[in-house]
Amino acid sequence: MTTKFVAREKSRAFALRVVKCCRLLQEEMREYVLSKQLLRSGTAIGALIREAEQAESRADFVHKLAIALKEANETEYWLDLLTESGYLDLRHGRSMMADTKELLRILTAIIRTTKARG
Repeated sequence: MTTKFVAREKSRAFALRVVKCCRLLQEEMREYVLSKQLLRSGTAIGALIREAEQAESRADFVHKLAIALKEANETEYWLDLLTESGYLDLRHGRSMMADTKELLRILTAIIRTTKARG
């Protein structure tokens, strides 16, 4: 399984987790502002990876993945805020944060490898 395929599958699974988490935050906790931000950034990661698959050039591919990396970093921020504020329980927040960090590592590796190949 290639790293690109892993990124695609992991980002999709993560996006589904984010959607379910945001639904819970909105329906049970009545938290709308931070959950909307998490929903936007957390689902954008996979969308940008899919977009990168159809890149017009190597530079376009790297650019789209760099934006996905930024979205993953932003997602990490929203998860941290939601956990520290008590909207997400510590176990759930840490688990989602671990998934985010894994996506950050995968995206960083793909970008570095692509740039090194010139």
